[in-house]
Amino acid sequence: MITVNHLSKAYGDRTVLSDVNLRFPAQQLTSLIGPNGAGKTTLLMTIARLLKPSHGDILIEGCRASELPIGDYAKRVATLRQSPDFNLRLTVEELVGFGRFPYSRGALNADDYRTIDEAIAFLTLEPLREAYLDELSGGQRQMAFLAMTIAQQTPCLLLDEPLNNLDIKHAVQIMRALRRLCDEQGRTVILVVHDINFAANYSDHIVAMKGGAVHCSGSVSEVVTEARLGELYELDFEIAQSERGCLCNYFNPLGELK
Repeated sequence: MITVNHLSKAYGDRTVLSDVNLRFPAQQLTSLIGPNGAGKTTLLMTIARLLKPSHGDILIEGCRASELPIGDYAKRVATLRQSPDFNLRLTVEELVGFGRFPYSRGALNADDYRTIDEAIAFLTLEPLREAYLDELSGGQRQMAFLAMTIAQQTPCLLLDEPLNNLDIKHAVQIMRALRRLCDEQGRTVILVVHDINFAANYSDHIVAMKGGAVHCSGSVSEVVTEARLGELYELDFEIAQSERGCLCNYFNPLGELK
């Protein structure tokens, strides 16, 4: 369980997070949604200890994140930043091995190699194991970075826009993999996502951010309503339900864009 208490973040006179209070349920998939500039990535990076809050606390299983030794924190929370970039010429297997650094400190043992194999197999990346990252498509490369994050074997994963610039097939593959991490391995996944339909159909819990504050949060059925999404994005929504899930239609809005 990750708990955020009275979290604020400011850059000089500009406040980007304002008194955020949240509880992220364990072993569930939480999507952070909202318009650009809402504070989603800032919130995620603050939880990841990559940004220092101006005020407030973040608790990881009841412990203050700021007081955890960095090595202990790295065994509890893994972070995949938006558009990660490695300038080294690495194979997929070598990249995934970086996820074992909190445990091996670079000296991989049999347990590390087994974990690497499991992460590669989990995402069906075996055919690309020996391929170099610069030889892969954007979607394949994103899957490789996700495998590295999975190999860190933390209870919680923080992912900043993992679907960014992916085609539909690769986006579905990643969301299915994240769903399986929660359902099969009991991991907690928190991700920033812009596609409201992916959030609505794969999440357990949704946090909607707007203007640096929590607009609303709760289960999918509580947050994904025409009224709440309309207020959040300032668009007209039509939500249709089917056996395959729900479709949030925001095309051709009835009102003028603000």
